[in-house]
Amino acid sequence: MRIGLYPGTFDPITLGHVDIIRRAAALVDRLVIGVAINRDKGPLFTLEERVAMIETECAELSRETGTEIVPHPFENLLIDCARDVGAQIIIRGLRAVADFEYEFQMVGMNRALDTSIETVFLMAEARHQAIASKLVKEIARLDGDVSKFVTPTVNDALKARFAKG
Repeated sequence: MRIGLYPGTFDPITLGHVDIIRRAAALVDRLVIGVAINRDKGPLFTLEERVAMIETECAELSRETGTEIVPHPFENLLIDCARDVGAQIIIRGLRAVADFEYEFQMVGMNRALDTSIETVFLMAEARHQAIASKLVKEIARLDGDVSKFVTPTVNDALKARFAKG
């Protein structure tokens, strides 16, 4: 069984993430969405909320592709998470050249830690390349329309979060 790991904070999951998940699902039999517990980033949504969003957004996609797609919270090294879930590949999304430099360093470090786990880069479709969770949150916080960047369910969650003040 080919198992892939697509890690991120997914705070919140965007259409760019969903695009990468859809295409990654074609490469593996089981796709684990590694939901990073990154206390330093101060996420807008709790871990439980982010996991629930991923489950909601990926349920239909899993049925469509025939690939099992499951969220998996993690707080350890990415390479250790990959080992924990039995992943042979780590999937990373690239939006721009700026992403590549950071990702290049990460691949080098991960390869030094475990040469048996490959990293595969997928470019988001052109219409999704500018989407970043950080920017989506900022637009939503300022009462802007983020419906072009997230699913209706996530859009509603953002509106509800910022309506609370």
